[in-house]
Amino acid sequence: MRSRLAPIKKVVGTLRAHRELILNWFRARGTMSSGAVEGMNNNAKVVMRKAYGYRSFPAVEASLYHTMGKLPEPKFAHRFT
Repeated sequence: MRSRLAPIKKVVGTLRAHRELILNWFRARGTMSSGAVEGMNNNAKVVMRKAYGYRSFPAVEASLYHTMGKLPEPKFAHRFT
């Protein structure tokens, strides 16, 4: 933070703000695969893409819960496919 360069200060601030999350990666030491997380993120993106026509956020949220959590679908006027 003693640097006079603004971009360096910005990087240091970002690293300090995310310090615990960065350290978690080192603590895990490869015990968790990032492939599973990337797969879940991709599934969520696909559901959000399909949900563009929904009129309210609760419908999108219900679609995400039921697709990602494999929960039973409630009775709605439309189907989550």
